Amino acid sequence: MTTSGSAPEPGSTELTRLRRLPQKSVGERAVLYDILDASLIAHVGICDQAAQPFVLPVGYARSADTVLFHGSSGSRLFRALAAGASTCFTVTRHDGMVLARSGFESSILFRCAMVFGTCRVVDGPDKLDALRLITEHLLPGRWPDIRPPSTKEIAATTVLELPLTECSVKVGASGPSAEDEAQDIASPIYGRIWAGIVPMAESFGTPVADTHAAGIPVPDYLTDWRRD
Repeated sequence: MTTSGSAPEPGSTELTRLRRLPQKSVGERAVLYDILDASLIAHVGICDQAAQPFVLPVGYARSADTVLFHGSSGSRLFRALAAGASTCFTVTRHDGMVLARSGFESSILFRCAMVFGTCRVVDGPDKLDALRLITEHLLPGRWPDIRPPSTKEIAATTVLELPLTECSVKVGASGPSAEDEAQDIASPIYGRIWAGIVPMAESFGTPVADTHAAGIPVPDYLTDWRRD
């Protein structure tokens, strides 16, 4: 897989500079990696030839300074991406709800990464490796356990690689005390309203076997799955 080399830091270019609430912008590439590594689903935006925007949910994986994702080789939108259409790749993590003393100041704790650019088609020996990386990101430990993709399945799949060159990272991490109007906090009415943060967390449930797997032990790697 390719790397972006001396890529600019997130938010440091004219395209990626955060103009509204710039204090939420984060310029460390390590934070970009953390967001991408902790998430499973991205949304990929593209305009077709009629300038109609579409947003596709995709599973993906990060490989060094790129992200990899795949879809049907018969997809019109994936064919457009493969042909070099510009795209915006977005990942968002929801960490909690911020309950302020007004609806206007209430918000969400979040971490968001946006990647802009054009994709490269991954083919040849790299294609199978990319499919392995995506599978292992989504389903850790699963690849050695399952049937390898067939030649027909590989042909039916387009794998795309997007470099992490033009990126923006935005993090909303402040609580209500930093957002509330001073007059609301001092108010004898609104100052008595409970305010704070309600954390949110993803978790995996107990594995449920299908009818053909009844009696087969659950693999150890499944019981190790965690969400950060």
